[in-house]
Amino acid sequence: MNRILITNDDSVTASQLLPLIRVFQRYGEITCIVPRLEQSGKSHGIEIRNSFACQEVMLEDVKVWTVDSTPADCVRFGIFGLKKEFDLVVSGINRGFNVGADMMYSGTVAAICEAALFGIPAIALSTSPGYYEEAVNHVDSVMGYLNLHKLWDVHKVYNINIPRSPKGFRYTRQGGPYFSDDFLVENGMVTPKGKCVYEESGDTNLDTDAVTMGYISITPVTINMTDMTIYKQLLQQEP
Repeated sequence: MNRILITNDDSVTASQLLPLIRVFQRYGEITCIVPRLEQSGKSHGIEIRNSFACQEVMLEDVKVWTVDSTPADCVRFGIFGLKKEFDLVVSGINRGFNVGADMMYSGTVAAICEAALFGIPAIALSTSPGYYEEAVNHVDSVMGYLNLHKLWDVHKVYNINIPRSPKGFRYTRQGGPYFSDDFLVENGMVTPKGKCVYEESGDTNLDTDAVTMGYISITPVTINMTDMTIYKQLLQQEP
């Protein structure tokens, strides 16, 4: 994997963007394309009608492209705009876990789903806000684990969450609700007020429980939205 695209949803101002680039410079040639402004919670939105700005800036000695759009559009810009081919897409490190139902809203996860549409291996990296500065120190161990256990031969797209002082790895599936919102409606304005709704079950097969119990969760991600169980059931009912 020597052509690596790095993106995020926390924008070019994310403090861990440059440290993440430094880590992956050891793995290959880096192209960094990130949103100019934060795109948290924007999910898999893309721009299909309006023009959006793109600009090359410098982070110390590293060239970084910024786009006025979403993480998914960052991946699309790399492929369609810069006309580059990539062996790996890395999205993150997100400041906040992307686990459970929150994966549906995540711009970080959407970037790897966009990569999957083009058959590009991809990982999303996220951590708790309180561990944000330290999480980059575990990226090498994550990459080592993926390579040692030949996970790229099994699947191509993984959502990975790094808790504080991790004590190991767990293969996980998507858990239930983790965060939600209360809406404050006042003077014709709606203000979301985030709140944690996670209920611990002690099941480390769930990404929500694995990270809260101190494990790095590795969740294989699919972009096929067909419920295959129901689909097969419907086929059996055809006349």
